[in-house]
Amino acid sequence: MCNSRALVSLTLFFSLVVASVSAQGSGSKSPWQTLSGKSPLVIARGGFSGIFPDSSYAAYSLALITSLPDAVLWCDVQLTKDAAGICASDVKLDNSTDISDGFNKRDKEYVIDGKPTRGWFSVDFTLKELANVYIRQGVYSRTNKFDGNLFSILTVDEMAKQLKPRGLWLNIQHDAFFTQHNLSMRNYVLSLSKGVYINYISSPEVGFLKSIEARLNTKVTKLVFRFLGKDEIEPSMNQTYGSLLKDLTKIKTFASGIMVPKDYIWPMDAKSYLEPHTSIVLDAHKAGLEIYASEFVNDFPLSYNYSYDPVAEYLNFIDNGEFSVDGVLTDFPITPSAAIDCFAHIGKNAKEQEKPLVISKCGASGDYPGCTDKAYSKAIDDGADVIDCPVQMSKDGIPFCLSTINLIDSTDAAQSDFSNRIISIPQIMASTGIFAFNMTWDEIQTLKPVISSPYSSYTLFRNPRSMNDGKLMSLSDFLDLTKKSSSLTGILISIDHAAYLAEEQGLSVTDAVTKALSKAGFNNQTALKVMIQSTNSSVLTKFQGNKNYELVYKIEEEIRSLDDDSLKDIKTFAHSVVVKKASVFPDNLLFLTGSTDVVSKLQITKIPVYVETFSNEFVSQAWDFFSDATVEINSYVTGANVDGVITDFPKTAARYKRNRCLGLKETPAYMSPVEPGSLMELITAPYMPPSEAPNPVLTLDDVSEPPLPPVSPTSSISAPNSTAAAPVSRNAQPKIAPGSYLLSLAMLLSALLF
Repeated sequence: MCNSRALVSLTLFFSLVVASVSAQGSGSKSPWQTLSGKSPLVIARGGFSGIFPDSSYAAYSLALITSLPDAVLWCDVQLTKDAAGICASDVKLDNSTDISDGFNKRDKEYVIDGKPTRGWFSVDFTLKELANVYIRQGVYSRTNKFDGNLFSILTVDEMAKQLKPRGLWLNIQHDAFFTQHNLSMRNYVLSLSKGVYINYISSPEVGFLKSIEARLNTKVTKLVFRFLGKDEIEPSMNQTYGSLLKDLTKIKTFASGIMVPKDYIWPMDAKSYLEPHTSIVLDAHKAGLEIYASEFVNDFPLSYNYSYDPVAEYLNFIDNGEFSVDGVLTDFPITPSAAIDCFAHIGKNAKEQEKPLVISKCGASGDYPGCTDKAYSKAIDDGADVIDCPVQMSKDGIPFCLSTINLIDSTDAAQSDFSNRIISIPQIMASTGIFAFNMTWDEIQTLKPVISSPYSSYTLFRNPRSMNDGKLMSLSDFLDLTKKSSSLTGILISIDHAAYLAEEQGLSVTDAVTKALSKAGFNNQTALKVMIQSTNSSVLTKFQGNKNYELVYKIEEEIRSLDDDSLKDIKTFAHSVVVKKASVFPDNLLFLTGSTDVVSKLQITKIPVYVETFSNEFVSQAWDFFSDATVEINSYVTGANVDGVITDFPKTAARYKRNRCLGLKETPAYMSPVEPGSLMELITAPYMPPSEAPNPVLTLDDVSEPPLPPVSPTSSISAPNSTAAAPVSRNAQPKIAPGSYLLSLAMLLSALLF
């Protein structure tokens, strides 16, 4: 039942992936705390179901290409009316297929797991009837753009013989239901095993596993008892799964392993923070049982302890110093493959395999309020090479570090006694704000810092437990902190709004920075590189007198190239350049459309390129990066050859540099860069995102700036051309800048509604 049109449409994508990969598996050996002492197993649930529709040919194929060589393909087996076995994510087919379109009046109601459930069930259709039913995306938060490929439902036999996986795992979820419909899953599985090599069979039903145990060669096919929710009832024993957990020795009599939801091992509290791990892994190993953990996905909020980093989550299950699970069930098999083969057991002091600079974005601002002592200390501990200070000026001329000139964005200013200082200054920003230059440093220090959550519209918040932790730092305090570090290689001082501050507020931010650096001894040292960044070329020319400084020009616009004149001009005032991610890999509705020549054009003139901003939240990444921050970083570093990454989660980027797979002669698939535009090639015309105008080319007019104006002798709280605004209520929430992924949200809502 495999659709030939879908196979043809996949050829280009898979050939591109294969071409970029010369070998899979690093061949490295590590001491594993699994039952067998071997590395954990990667089990691809429905294939690579995190990107392609679950159980589709595309999902299974991509899983084989991007995973460890011994990865296992998982098939949820359902039986049709004529007792054929198919791979489908659930016995109810309407969520994951278009069956309701062709058989719109054949839905029925059955009791499933004790609950009346209405839908289109596999037991009501013959295999012939399902021949024209196509698989579609069943998770509404995932892209539906591949639904036009008409992926046919695969029989278990087709999946095994066409894809030829090294490992096959059959999950039998509803044996009792099929029995009620006079269908024998037992007979089907036993018959299938005569012609198909089955490595694992799992089921949450004790009776089913016992019924096949004596008829299978359990040295060839391992039986795994699957635990459901602790309060759910196992049908054959009529006991809760929680009670069955207390007698693992009994389970050992009919199974060689157990599979449990991951929170059985690392439970979370009500606020999504990890609690101490349970003893279940050690208990299972003591009973001679392998233990597999399920419910791993990259595109769902993780515990805050993982900072939205799925690799960190896997490492907590396989490399925590106390135990390792024997395998993981995942919708994104590329991520555990990399965690197991590239990152496990490398240690914090492992040799760096890649040399991109890891530059913080307001410190570790993904974990603590940006530009606070907490954020900077964590960035240093996490392995950042360079930490940054975006310099703002207080009313009394004190330079300090803060992400923006508007205090509302990163402090509780709007809820403080200074809420009446909100004004509108169109020269700076379209909306109103409470601006740094309208408050003294003493006043600013009374404010509470607030952690930024740029993707809160997706209900993705950052570390609420530390929402107001840390204290704001003056530039001099920041410089003192960096001098105490033995691991940093440099600092980055960012300067914006210099012309406005000089002309309208009588504040020279360039002079303040120069004075602070000199006073801290940075003019006469070489231990830490000093980087001065600005979007204004005239700011950078102010620092050209110090030959030890690296002058960094930030290009705010998303561009597709630079003309020769702009390139020559940049060379006269800057040593390096910062660009946005989309200036390297442009996208349309979060699908990469290709790559630009921006990096190569700059690097050919000896100008290093740093790219921003790399965040761990999966909604910040294109679909092509599989909701994995490590895949994204790797694609920019090894695919685009960028010289540095600017990130609010420096721990993820610093760990990436140490991964052992980068030091291999033959890079494995799970550490190969993505091919920009390859996923979009698989989207059929009706589902193709609407065309967008290309980003502009940077010209000399975009780069040229007038000299900075002289410093005005006076300043005032209500600046010229500013308008007072109504005070913000004391219980108002800090303003959040609109996310750049609203189009993605619209797309997801469209998938949900249509």
